[in-house]
Amino acid sequence: MSRLKGKVAVITGATSGIGLATAEMLSERGAKLVLHGRRESLLAEHSARLPDCAHMSGDISDPTAFQSLLDMATERFGGVDIVYNNAGLNSAGLIEDIDIDKVCEMMRINVEAATRVTYTAMKLFKAQGRGHLVCTSSVLGTKSRTGAGAYCGTKHAMEALAEALRMELAGTGIKITCVEPGLVITDLHRGQAQRPEVVQNIARPLLPADVAKAVVFALDQEDHVLIPRVMALAADQVV
Repeated sequence: MSRLKGKVAVITGATSGIGLATAEMLSERGAKLVLHGRRESLLAEHSARLPDCAHMSGDISDPTAFQSLLDMATERFGGVDIVYNNAGLNSAGLIEDIDIDKVCEMMRINVEAATRVTYTAMKLFKAQGRGHLVCTSSVLGTKSRTGAGAYCGTKHAMEALAEALRMELAGTGIKITCVEPGLVITDLHRGQAQRPEVVQNIARPLLPADVAKAVVFALDQEDHVLIPRVMALAADQVV
């Protein structure tokens, strides 16, 4: 029997991609779900087909959004065991082409909102003496790339925060994990003129389910085992 059976998981960025694939994988293992994202119609469809699943739509950068999710999970399922801090945007480009407004919106989601989710979750976990926070970082949270400096910066920020919290929480039974995917085929790139796998010459990029397996691997460990970082790359991805 999976150690995840009966656990309550709150997932942001759950309408599609990695968030949805993780929700489906956790559901298969008997977890109860509270999903968040911007697209109400998709969330409603997911909630209808997944057992023990509630949802709330909205903008995660709203200062009240995540606390409302935690309140929903507590009222519906009696508590929160897992938070997957997964919502994010990607805006990249060279100096001449970059859209500064989109970059600043990305910063609000990837840094400000992600930080609010992180600390709000940790305050709850410390009060109850248990919990596991997983954050979607990126391979670019460990390096940088021309044209993607701002995006890399957002993920470096999450890596630094997670590592500081890992040290602060050592010995408490509360866990934090960064998942560092390489190129994944998701809606994150839907607005780009050219597919990133073409630009990077990757024949077989990751699928959301590949990353979800890494998330579940980190979550489904014995209490005394922490996976602080797990990186998943396409086998032919160079950087």
